[in-house]
Amino acid sequence: MAISITEKAAERAQKYLKSRGKGIGLKLGVKTTGCSGMAYTLEFVDDALPEDKIYESHGIKILVDPKSLIYIDGTELDFTREGLNEGFQFNNPNVKDSCGCGESFTV
Repeated sequence: MAISITEKAAERAQKYLKSRGKGIGLKLGVKTTGCSGMAYTLEFVDDALPEDKIYESHGIKILVDPKSLIYIDGTELDFTREGLNEGFQFNNPNVKDSCGCGESFTV
């Protein structure tokens, strides 16, 4: 499988990278936290680490560390807007359950 990004999310990421003035792409991962066990991480990165797995979708490089990949393999990153709220959304086919606030998940 792979990690992908929607066209809308790619446009937003490109806009952020351009406003930063530097960067090679997005790094996605997970960390242990929250009431369900894991939460997503997303950051703009300037360099890849040797162990990072690199995907490309709609012209955006997506980097994932090997430890996180087992939890987010097959995930699609989208950008959504609901009312006044907007942000990146992880569409992860591996999620078995998530907490009520939507901040953490289990696989």
